[in-house]
Amino acid sequence: MKQAVVALVGRPNVGKSALFNRLTGKARAIVDAFSGLTRDRNYGLVTWQNKDFILIDTGGVELETPDKIRRQVQEQTQAALQEADIILYILDARTPLDRADERIAEQLRKTAKPVFLVVNKVDNAEQEAEAQEFWALGLDEPIPVSALHGRRIDELLDAIWKCLPEMPLTPDDADDMTIKMAVVGRPNVGKSSLVNQMLGQPRVLVSEIPGTTRDSVDSDFEYKGKKYRIVDTAGLNAPKHRNTEALEDYAAVRAIRSIKECNVAVLVLDASIPLSEQDERIGGLIHESGRACILGINKWDLLEKDSRTSQNYMAILRKRMPFLDYAPIVTFSAKNGLRVDRVLELAAFVDEQHVMRFKTSLLNTTLKDILKKHPEPTRHGKSLKVHYISQTGVRPPAFALFVNEAKRMHFAYLRHIKNSFRERFGLEGTPLIIMLRGQKEAKERD
Repeated sequence: MKQAVVALVGRPNVGKSALFNRLTGKARAIVDAFSGLTRDRNYGLVTWQNKDFILIDTGGVELETPDKIRRQVQEQTQAALQEADIILYILDARTPLDRADERIAEQLRKTAKPVFLVVNKVDNAEQEAEAQEFWALGLDEPIPVSALHGRRIDELLDAIWKCLPEMPLTPDDADDMTIKMAVVGRPNVGKSSLVNQMLGQPRVLVSEIPGTTRDSVDSDFEYKGKKYRIVDTAGLNAPKHRNTEALEDYAAVRAIRSIKECNVAVLVLDASIPLSEQDERIGGLIHESGRACILGINKWDLLEKDSRTSQNYMAILRKRMPFLDYAPIVTFSAKNGLRVDRVLELAAFVDEQHVMRFKTSLLNTTLKDILKKHPEPTRHGKSLKVHYISQTGVRPPAFALFVNEAKRMHFAYLRHIKNSFRERFGLEGTPLIIMLRGQKEAKERD
């Protein structure tokens, strides 16, 4: 299912960033806020009442000259209209309406997409009454909020929620057999070349100019009897040229959405350049989104190698991305096709690990062996008691571990249990989630 995109649009200093922080913080389900992925924009993945959406804090419309008003209204608003599914038009209750506000409203009235008129900095009932003057913009009833104090934020989220698509109760049978891959990474690391090699034909434009791929391209194909759907995403990076800024911004959103839509993410890294914080951020998003992952090292053929090149590179990679220690690493050359077939084979393998299910009896036999070798520790004179474990879901494999008191579980011991399960069952390439349930909590839920 497509991830809905909600864009915050408005002039500077109306409180868009404060509202962005309030919405994502209020929802308590933000996966990552990608400040600085692109100039003057933040991205968040938000869940509210079992529905999720991508939230974008766009840059403000600067007001200096009539020409600049016209240009920036056009660029900012049109970019949001093209990419977003829902628009939040933010205004400041303490600032009188002017022609610039009307220009933006004129653009928004032309779209068939839901547009919410959000009047910010409304801190009391008196200001709420005054906010009704914004009816004049012709954009339905104003929603008065206070991003700073959290006033009526729940109501705004509920209004957004009503416009979001329903989450499917069961997966589509046809799609369930398809290995859905997202090819992600910084611009110019060879994502398009990798996709072309996989498809056997140049369906995706390849260029040495960073950022050529502006959109996400889905392609279905078969390899060794398995069905694949692959997405070649635009690079996640800050734009270097003003005339490409809006395009780069929304290409980044598409890349984030592709990760949310896939089952397996291939993070493409360039062996010829050092790892960057951007690589780490993309890897973090994959991990926090619960996707199976492969670390693909492209341009391996360009490295000057000795007997320790591979070992040293892998050590640095694991140190920089310890949260992806379960992800298999494959070196390849997208340009000449070296080991590209291995990427597809690994994708099929980690996809199987991502949906692995285990019998409760087998899980608890394994848990008993773990506890026998390394008994529960004692903290502050009181012992942790681990009772049993059961599987609660897949994509990724998730488990509930029942204990006497969850607060007595030290993170190091939980990590030991998790690592022991990996040693026993493999689960390579996929996150593994273990949620603690205390005895009191279990009784309340049961």
